[in-house]
Order: sequence, then structure tokens, then C-alpha cells
Amino acid sequence: MHLSKNLDENINLLKETFPLNKSFDLITRDLYLGETKAFFLAINGFIKADLLQRLFSDLQNPLYTKDLHIDDLETYMNAKIGYAQVSLCNDPDKIIKDVLSGPSVLFIDGFDYALLIDARTYPARGIEEPDTEKVTKGAKDGFVETLLFNTNLIRRRIRNPKLTFSMKTIGSDSKTDVAIAYIDGIIDEELLEKLNKKLDSLDVTSLTMGSRSLEELLVKKRLFNPLPSFHVTERPDVACSYLLEGHMVIIVDNSPGVLILPCTIFEFTQSPEDYYKSTASGNYVRFIRFVSSILSLLLLPLFLLLATYADILPKELHVLTTQEIAPFKLFIYVLFIEFGLDLFNYSSSHAASGFSNSLGIIGGLIISDIAIELKWASLEVIFYGAATLLLTLSLSSIEFGEAIRIYRIFLVFLTGFFKIYGFVAGLILIIISVITTPVFGGKSYFWPLYPFNWKALKTLLFRYPTPKAQPSKIWKEK
Repeated sequence: MHLSKNLDENINLLKETFPLNKSFDLITRDLYLGETKAFFLAINGFIKADLLQRLFSDLQNPLYTKDLHIDDLETYMNAKIGYAQVSLCNDPDKIIKDVLSGPSVLFIDGFDYALLIDARTYPARGIEEPDTEKVTKGAKDGFVETLLFNTNLIRRRIRNPKLTFSMKTIGSDSKTDVAIAYIDGIIDEELLEKLNKKLDSLDVTSLTMGSRSLEELLVKKRLFNPLPSFHVTERPDVACSYLLEGHMVIIVDNSPGVLILPCTIFEFTQSPEDYYKSTASGNYVRFIRFVSSILSLLLLPLFLLLATYADILPKELHVLTTQEIAPFKLFIYVLFIEFGLDLFNYSSSHAASGFSNSLGIIGGLIISDIAIELKWASLEVIFYGAATLLLTLSLSSIEFGEAIRIYRIFLVFLTGFFKIYGFVAGLILIIISVITTPVFGGKSYFWPLYPFNWKALKTLLFRYPTPKAQPSKIWKEK
């Protein structure tokens, strides 16, 4: 289907598609370009006011439009609209999609092509550091909800002519813009082709929750697997470092979080803070993060297990547990503290910024004291619960920390009901769940540990000095 050369027919097509007489934010103008009739359509707020004023002024300037007859549309476009990006289009579907995305359209009588004028602007918040990925040193800018702003933040850091942003539109209703960022020549072409085919095959009405919705559409996981299959970041410096290593970055319009793929479990143990510190400090913090990942999973279940078998433990290990509380009662205490601390953490994260810290600290102290007085908990349980919470909060990825929390609760339940047998069975099931975590493109979640690649693995385990820590194309081999 193409546009008609008759202007009235094209206007009727627009009236069938858009509620021109009902929606207040649709700007329509009947124009005369000399002797030629024209029709203009744009969405209010999506076009810069100064450019809109200049456009109308130039198109209808009596000094050069009087008795003007347009013979060549392309020549007219280049001569009269030189301050904005303009293109010709005769596809009604593309015109409708572009208008809804921000560009305005000008229909001219006698031509079956329309002028798409890209002078758009978007309402957007200021660029600031993400709350969930703060660093003590380094850049303080972060991605926002506007796709074009996010691509510019990447372009500022990577001035490589091979840097490419491939645009897609997803959602039959939302028509959400999605950009795939990669560096040509570094990217795995096979993986890029798989991603393009997957995005083109998606049949959804909208991406309701932005990048999160897209993540679930790209990789389907079993219900009992909470581990993230994509690394999500709101920091441009992090996204750029992955791009230079051969990864792809998916930018979703209206979402400040970008998706990085392919992704392995080791990506969740890294933090930009490592590279804004000295080499020794960065390695130490990274080691702490590795240990915290393991301890946050095992500390509470091990405490419960040791308390169950406290009577057969050596006296030297009695300091790690308690013999004063019955095993099942202790199990209830552990669950109470686990869910209570999660509640405090969740409540403080959603409270007003000035109130969140006091809620977490004062509320935790008061409730803990009351719980001990009412014999709903013990000092040992509160200590191990608080230590577990601190270990979880030390992880750089919120999604990874939440996954560990789900695994920990699962392991606590099995240990409480089935003791040593439940603990061992729970560990085995968790390991199987981690191993079978799907990664886009069929890659291994444990790469480069499996398949083994020491050159890539050592860059994940250790923070090297800057001269030796330059991005490596070894990641292309994933």
C-alpha cells in the first residue's frame, strides 16, 4: 500500500488512523505552499517549538512562496528545510510509526510521497548517577529513559566508526524502539544474527516493563530458576567496557537499564568500583565479593545445621552455634529473621530517601530488641541474619543478590525439615539449577570456567593494572 497523489485521500487515511478531532496533543495544520495545498501532522511535545515555528515561517514565507508551484519534491525538500533531518516516504505504515515516535510529517498535494521531518525532542529527566550502582570515584552520569540520550552517552566514550546501533521496533501496540549496540569486527556475527532473528520473531503487544519484559522474552527460564540471564546496568562506562570486549548491548526506549549479552555468572561478581580503586584495593574488594556470594548462600543454613547437631560437635565449634534452643524452634526463628530482614530491606528501599536510612537502622534495632524480649528470636539468630544481609548487600548486582536469597530460603527449608540430608540435597539441586541456567545463544553460564579459557578467566578473577587491563577480543569466542 502506498500514498495517493490526492491530498484529501491521504488526510482521510490519517483520520481513520488517528483521533485527529479527539486527542488534544495532535497538531494538524492545513497549509498553502504557494499554489500547492499541504497538510502537516505532529505530536505536541515531541517537536521542538523553535523549529516548529521556523518550519511554518519558512514554508509559508510570502517572499518566496507566492505563486510557487512545486515540481520536484526532493529539490524542494533540500532547499526549504535544511536545518532538520528530512526524508521522503510513501509507506503509510512507516509514516504512522514514525509520527508516533516523534518525527512530524508533511503531505503535499500532487505527490505520493510525504516529508518526514525529524526535529523531535523528548521530555526527559536529568542525567545523574544510578542509585543502585554508585561508586566513590569515577563518572557520575547514568542512562535515562530516552534512547537517543543513551546512545549519545555511549558515543561520547567510544569514538569508533565501527560502533553500530541497529534499530528495531517491538510491540504491536506500544511500538517500542529497541537498539542493538555493537562494534562491527569485534562482535560474534553468529550471535548477532540469532539476536536479530529472535527480536524479529517476537509477537507481543507491548514491552510493559521495558528492558525487563524484553529479558523474559529473549530467554525463557524455568519457574524455579531465579538467576538472571542478562547483566543489566545503568552506567555508560560499564556498557562501553563490555562493548569493547565483544558483547552486545540492548537499549530499550523508556528504560534506563540496558541489557548486556552474552552473560555469564562471573559478570555478577564484578563492579566498576574495582577499576576506580588501586590494583591492590580492587583485587581485595573483588575477593571479598566472591567470598560474600558463597557465604550469603550458606551462612544461615550452616548455622541451622550445626545447631541441629550441636551435641556431637567438638567443643571448639560450639561458639558457632547454640544449644539452648530446640532445632525446630530455631528453624522458626531463622525463618522469622530471614523474612523480617527482607521486609526491612524492601521497605527502606521504597521509603523516601530521607527516611530510608533511619527506617532500616532504628527499625531494625527496635524490632530486634522486642523480638528477643518476646522470645521470637535469639541473639545468635539475629547476628547471623544481619551478617547474611550485609553479605547480600555487598554484591554488585541486585538481581544476583535476589537470586541467592531465593536459593538460601529454599536451602533453609530443606535443612530445617530434613537436616543433613536436606542440606546436601538442596545444595545438589541448587548446583543443577545454576548449571542449567539458560544463556542467550546457547552459551555456557560458567564460561570461561567451562569450557575452560584461562586467558579470559583470569581477567574475571583478578583486577589487572590499566596497561594490562585493556579490553580483550577473547570475549568474541564465547
